Amino acid sequence: MDNYKITNKKSSKTYFFNEDEMITFFNKNKVQNYSLTNLTEQKRIKRTKMLDTIAIVSFFAATVLSTILIIENYY
Repeated sequence: MDNYKITNKKSSKTYFFNEDEMITFFNKNKVQNYSLTNLTEQKRIKRTKMLDTIAIVSFFAATVLSTILIIENYY
């Protein structure tokens, strides 16, 4: 189930809803007066960026360590 952050564009009041609550909220209110943010998708994107960073750092560290081992063994 996705979580959403809904912000009123005029008053900047923020609401946090799940999918079912969001549907009932927009049945009562007009969609164009609010900005909608999918918090579940933002959390997934943040986690993916963090894992990408860890992978790049690990690859760089492995490259440096293998270079050091090659230098020690052959020189």
